[in-house]
Amino acid sequence: MAEVVALVDYGAGNLHSVHNALKAAGAAVTVTADPYVVRAADRIVLPGVGAFRACAEGLRAIPGMVDAMTERVQVGGAPFLGICVGMQLLADCGLEFGTHPGLGWIAGEVRLIAPADASIKVPHMGWNDVALMPHAKHHPVIEEGAAYFLHSYHFAAAHPGDVAAMTDHGEGLVAAVARDNIIGVQFHPEKSQAYGLATLRRFLEWYP
Repeated sequence: MAEVVALVDYGAGNLHSVHNALKAAGAAVTVTADPYVVRAADRIVLPGVGAFRACAEGLRAIPGMVDAMTERVQVGGAPFLGICVGMQLLADCGLEFGTHPGLGWIAGEVRLIAPADASIKVPHMGWNDVALMPHAKHHPVIEEGAAYFLHSYHFAAAHPGDVAAMTDHGEGLVAAVARDNIIGVQFHPEKSQAYGLATLRRFLEWYP
């Protein structure tokens, strides 16, 4: 029987595009706001578009959803992929419109991109390189290439070992984080054409 990939619907994700990209990569996708479905899923994908505060509040507004995700991912070991703000929510907190708690699965905080060079535009928007960190050169999901980014805030990880890849936009910005069965990507695989689809396929084939 095909694995069930739960795509979490909490009112803050680019669900249609992510759903189509996962299907194109070969996934059997269930778009869901039901924590019982998430608790039983084989894999979990958390998308996210917009402000950290709104996304964090939207996720917590679904009764039992954070507990279900934590149980399935942190305790049950299900492979997890966070996309854009879905990746940022892995942090301890976000500093957009005040300080707001994240999931706290990967230590760090989400800060405004503030390049020293005033000619560097924010948001970071468009295609950019994804460069693997030396310790992540053989990561089974994240590979080097070019991906599509769109964000004004970035994940400042507390521990360098949690950073799988970087990109450059006037300064080094985290492009991907990874620990055990958890992956987060700042770029949008659903908008990154062949590179993005290949990333999703590797996630679907990954057994950490």
